[in-house]
Amino acid sequence: MSCSILGIQIDENGRCAHYATALDIVAIKFKCCNRYFACHACHEAVASHPAERWEEEEFDCKAILCGQCKEEMTIRQYFSCNSKCLNCKAPFNPKCKAHWNLYLNL
Repeated sequence: MSCSILGIQIDENGRCAHYATALDIVAIKFKCCNRYFACHACHEAVASHPAERWEEEEFDCKAILCGQCKEEMTIRQYFSCNSKCLNCKAPFNPKCKAHWNLYLNL
């Protein structure tokens, strides 16, 4: 399944105008619209509705996407992946943890 990543100035690996370092290749599926966005700011800019956060009982849903290989992971898998893709081993930005509260109801 091909997953597209929405947002502002998205490159081939899912980086956006807001987060564009080599490690910024993780997209999240927003619960409210069931679509992948590069980041919370992209969702705010592109979507016509407020963001909804995933609840803990939904953490087994596939809602994380590696921008490099397009592998989908569950939220729980993402928590335990040690900031790298489970499939292609591409490194993810460990600082994304600072924004989990924008996506997840922890």
